[in-house]
Amino acid sequence: MTTITELFACVDEASGTAAPAARVGDAPLLAVVGAATTVPLVDGSSRTYANLDCAASAPALESVGARVAEVLPLYASVHRGAGYLSQVSTALYETSRQSIARFVGAREDDVAIITRNTTDSLNLLAGVVPHGGAVLVLDVEHHANLLPWVQHSGGGQAGTSRVATVLPVQPTVVATLDMLRTELARRPYALVTVTGASNVTGEALPLDRVVALAHAAGARVAVDGAQLVPHRGFSLAATDVDYVAFSGHKTYAPFGAGALVGRRDWLDTGVPYLAGGGAVRDVRADRTVWQPAPARHEAGSPNVLGAIALAQACDTLAALPAGALEAHEQALRDRLVRGLEQLDGVHVARIWPDSTDPVGVVTFTVADLDPGLVAAYLAAEHGIGVRDGRFCAHPLLAHLGASHGAVRASVGVGTTAEHVDRLVAALGALLERGTQAGYEVVDGCWSVVDDTRPLIEVQGLDHLAATAAAACGPALDD
Repeated sequence: MTTITELFACVDEASGTAAPAARVGDAPLLAVVGAATTVPLVDGSSRTYANLDCAASAPALESVGARVAEVLPLYASVHRGAGYLSQVSTALYETSRQSIARFVGAREDDVAIITRNTTDSLNLLAGVVPHGGAVLVLDVEHHANLLPWVQHSGGGQAGTSRVATVLPVQPTVVATLDMLRTELARRPYALVTVTGASNVTGEALPLDRVVALAHAAGARVAVDGAQLVPHRGFSLAATDVDYVAFSGHKTYAPFGAGALVGRRDWLDTGVPYLAGGGAVRDVRADRTVWQPAPARHEAGSPNVLGAIALAQACDTLAALPAGALEAHEQALRDRLVRGLEQLDGVHVARIWPDSTDPVGVVTFTVADLDPGLVAAYLAAEHGIGVRDGRFCAHPLLAHLGASHGAVRASVGVGTTAEHVDRLVAALGALLERGTQAGYEVVDGCWSVVDDTRPLIEVQGLDHLAATAAAACGPALDD
């Protein structure tokens, strides 16, 4: 694997002269599992899979796969186990919690709760906002950072726990911040919750400004870090953000764990997320004494291997040279946007013209073609994986004029310039000569007509043809 030093410059040691410098993004930044996997195409050939869907689920880092293989023989029940392997597993689990907290710059008195994913984390947080506390959220959010607040809101009715106000996005960052400031002055809020990076465009409001406005008004700030944490350095301590939520499956550790990290007081006293063993100190017929966080919200047997995998991903990303991750992904994103904007008929979506420093997520439409058709074509004829639909951000897609969906390409540490160039070339060919195969909609999903591509030989795909349509029908979102 090319190192970050080699990405920026190569030196011919024999002659001492500078060799042509490799461009940032030409090679993977880190090795990921499955990078050499080939997929069949409709013309009978095969190509190495170009995974441009990292925003949905990123592949596992090789270091993560190796770590899971290393600890799997040591797996046992955690907490309260006297057995040797139980003690080992407990130590590994709690050490992983520390690594996860350290990766997001947790303060000394912050707490890290192991969850399933970002959605799980934000639903947990929604349940501990103090009774009567109002929550402020924008309509640009992924449903994971919109629905929990709306679902927990009583809409101002008497006896309900809290009220959520959903603000409509404004045409610019400046106008959106002004609107946020005005609303915070209008009434007291307990929490402002924002995306760290949009899962649709990669954009975000400047966190320092959001934090300053919220804290000045006495509100805390929660960040949906699903698209931010894996792609940018982030620190709770440095930003003064109060809570951050993120997912392992987007942080190159797809083993079913996520995290909520932040201030302890609400989490120590709020309603336990799940009622069950491990979350309690004492149970009687007439009373229950709950543990403080994190145990308070981790009832049942925890996902030990998922936590270890996430911690390894955090440690591997943290070990990269300063600026390497940002440089790799920014180079690829810039290359992708430049290529797309040179194609007549392709429109790249943006929320705000004055936003800066987006992460490697790019959403676009292609002429008047259905996004599902474009995605199916890219997969079947070019071996490229992208996302199509409304990306669990329906209000934002409506704002962007794409209520019927769009196409999203997203990069990561395993993405290369070849993947990006292949996508741009494939779209150019589509616009110039159309598809080379026939496509039809089957139960709401675009498919190749009389698809003859062979299935990969792996157990569990025997009935894929019969079940694929039912599985993909309405699920056009993340």
